[in-house]
Amino acid sequence: MVNNYLVVAATRAEVKYLPGHLPVVITGIGKTAAAVITAQALSDRDRRDLVVINLGSTGALRDGLDGVYLPSSVINHDMNADAIRALGYDPADVLPIEGGDGTVLASGDTFVTDPVIRARLAERAHLVDMEAYGIAYACRQYDVPLRLVKHVSDNADESSVDWPALVDRSAHALADWAKANLT
Repeated sequence: MVNNYLVVAATRAEVKYLPGHLPVVITGIGKTAAAVITAQALSDRDRRDLVVINLGSTGALRDGLDGVYLPSSVINHDMNADAIRALGYDPADVLPIEGGDGTVLASGDTFVTDPVIRARLAERAHLVDMEAYGIAYACRQYDVPLRLVKHVSDNADESSVDWPALVDRSAHALADWAKANLT
């Protein structure tokens, strides 16, 4: 069976070197935009054999992480999940991702530059971004398989404000991964 791929990314800068035959949806920044735009894209497509590939840059929450990662789960880190559970509801704050490499991705609307926030998130995750949870949630609602493919662009610290200068390296690495894996 040949898979039908849909690449979803937050920004054009992250996917500007992708092969032209791959369909790409740009969501914009943040979980809400990512969820809405992904859901719209899924509702407009034949989903038989469809696999969504979320390509994007990520911040490393732990020192020494570099390169491409395929997270096995994504955490909605800006939700007070314990309080929601205490009310008797399942917040679905952790979503498993099949075919991952064991890393955990924290996803939230906070652009992490603060060392205190970084350290707190590092207790639960390896990487951080701002869209993957929204994309994963939409894929789950439409019962479409998802792969998260993240390249470390920065260390989720004060250097990450230089993201516009750092993202090109991630775009090259993500395009190389796509060329090798999305045939």
